[in-house]
Amino acid sequence: MKKKALIIGGTGTISTAVVKRLVNELDWDVWVLNRGNRSQVLPAGVHQIAMDISDEQAVLERLGDATFDVVCEFIGFHVSQVERDVRLFSGRTKQYIYISSASAYHKPAASHVITEGTSLANPYWQYSRDKIACEEYLMKEYRENGFPVTIVRPSHTYDERSIPMGVHGRNGSWQVIRRMLDGKPVIIHGDGSSLWTLTWNEDFAIGYTGLMGNRRAIGEAFQITSDESLTWDQIFRTIADALGVKLHAVHIATEYLCAVGDPCGYDFTGSLLGDKSVSVVFDNTKLKRVVPDMRTNVRFDMGVRYALDYILAHPEECQKEDPEFDVWCDRVIAAQEKAAKID
Repeated sequence: MKKKALIIGGTGTISTAVVKRLVNELDWDVWVLNRGNRSQVLPAGVHQIAMDISDEQAVLERLGDATFDVVCEFIGFHVSQVERDVRLFSGRTKQYIYISSASAYHKPAASHVITEGTSLANPYWQYSRDKIACEEYLMKEYRENGFPVTIVRPSHTYDERSIPMGVHGRNGSWQVIRRMLDGKPVIIHGDGSSLWTLTWNEDFAIGYTGLMGNRRAIGEAFQITSDESLTWDQIFRTIADALGVKLHAVHIATEYLCAVGDPCGYDFTGSLLGDKSVSVVFDNTKLKRVVPDMRTNVRFDMGVRYALDYILAHPEECQKEDPEFDVWCDRVIAAQEKAAKID
């Protein structure tokens, strides 16, 4: 008999890869509960429940007496949402997997080598503090009531629709790519030497699905990342090489970027000081002990080419212009160049 999973979300960067692996490679019976957006990305055979999970009573009526081997929560950002999930799925699932975030780890941590035992604290990003609060509530439910939770902490996971960037606007990475193609300078936060980890979504799915239905994962937290660590300078040089252009990089202090801010309100304080500006190297030993099949197959130099091929071939979907961010970049770069000329 097939194992049965309910995926809350299912069409995002991470969850799409998980759904496809479950259906196409592992032969699970997969149910997806979301509002029905991007349903075209779901593989054949998925059962879709198109509704808003915040309508708790309607979800209860729709599920009836259905039970699941695993419930996977990909869109829980606040404690009220995981409280709802506990009410909905207590006694209905053998395992509940919650997607938290590696940004929840202490910033800056005492060591750049991050394990699941690294303390959780992020004074710079409310998003991360909310994830920590969700983890704490769920683990309390596990300890006191036996709710079968597993915590998963991804870091920077990407797919074919976007190139990982440190400094970008609300419309994502395309405007930075456009600047590189046009020979314009691009901003790299700090001095470009901090280490970062980028994980292709299909590689993440190997680790995640290995935790599903795995009794050794109950009551535990796991980070799932690539083992490849690159500096931000290396990341941008790899992107430029894939584009076939020369990189014109301008290094600007993270604190200055946070102070001047993006004109569209993108949160640099959270995304940089609270995440991408801090050197991290993830130790995935714990995951590999529980999921021996865990491996990462797609190096960043490979993944970036897969992504660029897709982005350049799908202009309407992936090439979202951001003129305000473009002008902002020119102003910030000009301001730094002017300051550098002061005797």
